[in-house]
Amino acid sequence: MKDHNRKENWSYACGLTCPVPLTDHDSVQLAHGSGGKLSAELISKFFQPRFSNNILDRLEDQAVLELPPGRLAFSTDTFVVDPLFFPGGSIGDLAINGTVNDVCMCGATPLYLSVGFVLEEGLSLAVLHRILLDMEKSAGRAGVRVVTGDTKVVHRGGGDKVFINTAGIGGLGDDLRLSAASLRVGDKIILSGTLADHGMAVMACRQGLSFQASIASDTVPLNGLVNEMLRASRGIRAMRDPTRGGLAATLNEFARSANLGLMVDREVLPVRPEVAGACEVLGIDPLHVANEGKLVAVAPPEEADKLVAAMHKHALGREAVVIGEVVEAHPGLVALKNNLGVLQVLDLPMGEQLPRIC
Repeated sequence: MKDHNRKENWSYACGLTCPVPLTDHDSVQLAHGSGGKLSAELISKFFQPRFSNNILDRLEDQAVLELPPGRLAFSTDTFVVDPLFFPGGSIGDLAINGTVNDVCMCGATPLYLSVGFVLEEGLSLAVLHRILLDMEKSAGRAGVRVVTGDTKVVHRGGGDKVFINTAGIGGLGDDLRLSAASLRVGDKIILSGTLADHGMAVMACRQGLSFQASIASDTVPLNGLVNEMLRASRGIRAMRDPTRGGLAATLNEFARSANLGLMVDREVLPVRPEVAGACEVLGIDPLHVANEGKLVAVAPPEEADKLVAAMHKHALGREAVVIGEVVEAHPGLVALKNNLGVLQVLDLPMGEQLPRIC
């Protein structure tokens, strides 16, 4: 969204259907990335109305921000999901929610985002507009502001419709230091809700699969839930959202960082029946599937019950459950226990199960 031209005067009315802004083109042109008139039109008619605020509207090459006292949390992520739209969300939702969630996993309050777009020549402007509407809605729900950005256009065939990069900044007090290295033997592992909803929604949509019950992505910003958790307990050791690689990747990261073992009860892991059925049909373990609206937290045993109780009071934590604990045995490894007491090592997959789901 960087542009050195004078900001154009424009008016834009967004009714209930949010019609696509009128332009001389119905798709992205190479000239939209040239820095000329079409670039200015793309900014003023598409991007600026969706993200308008007193910082972004200056249209500078940077954002000058007012920051709270204390420390800052900073994260960045790039989103390349295929298809762009799927039940429960879109690449626009993911781009906002994913970075908001990464920032708040350390206990920070997400404040500002940057957004970078790589658009392929020929992308429908109606599709771009729909993505931007989803991003606007998600940013509003998370209470964050998009304050700077950039747009590049590549030749037809040089990309895959649209890629989005987001970076986020959040404020963090000096009293909170969450880290997987802080785990201690006896700590409880808490999962906020059902597994594999996002990944299987994307896969089912991509493969044209239909099931008796619909599967929808769980993509949401988690900062509201995190705030409630921190009000209930400041003793949380670590938090992580189990996105790419799923719960298996997150638990293995915890175990390696702490050099301790994790013991997880497979029988209590919540998976929706329709999602479990889809995973079975496709031969995919739901523990390896990406989630976009769930978190894993580790807390001391004396804090676990009140933390779960607080999560149950929030809409995004109603299915929260203790799924296991940190143990001294098998350091660096995660063990799954079934109802017969049989142990199985939960390792990372060797290959890529679900390409391009976030």
